[in-house]
Amino acid sequence: MEIAEKTVVMIEYTLTDDAGAVVDTSEGHEPLSYIQGSRNIIPGLESALEGKSVGDSLRVSIPPEKGYGVRQDSLMAQVPRDRFESADQLTVGMQFQTQAESGIQVVTVVEVDDDTVTVDANHPLAGSTLNFEVSVVEVRNATPEELEQGHVHGPEDHGH
Repeated sequence: MEIAEKTVVMIEYTLTDDAGAVVDTSEGHEPLSYIQGSRNIIPGLESALEGKSVGDSLRVSIPPEKGYGVRQDSLMAQVPRDRFESADQLTVGMQFQTQAESGIQVVTVVEVDDDTVTVDANHPLAGSTLNFEVSVVEVRNATPEELEQGHVHGPEDHGH
């Protein structure tokens, strides 16, 4: 069976940056499962996998525009330090969730000074070319329930 819209796909993958450093991998974990066409993974990888079958392997580089997007300066903000509950414990690199118009958003602290905290709401991989090595492990038709809910149900998932 080929990967097509509304199929459940299981892949093993390793993601590296342009310097060759591993950013993420399924090695040592269960394969990643997603529904093709449901926007569960980045668009560039989903497109590269379209039409592939079990046993196929590929290497693909995904540009930022088809990955996590280009970095947007508008997603950087300076916030008064006194707006943080634990202002004295803030450090560069900390991440936390905040409510945005579009829903929950993860922001990263990029600078802390006496009066302000600079935060970045860009995805940590925004602006990065993503290099994937992928192997297709399984392809099957999605169940009606999976399609309705928009995600894959594993053997331990009893429809909840």
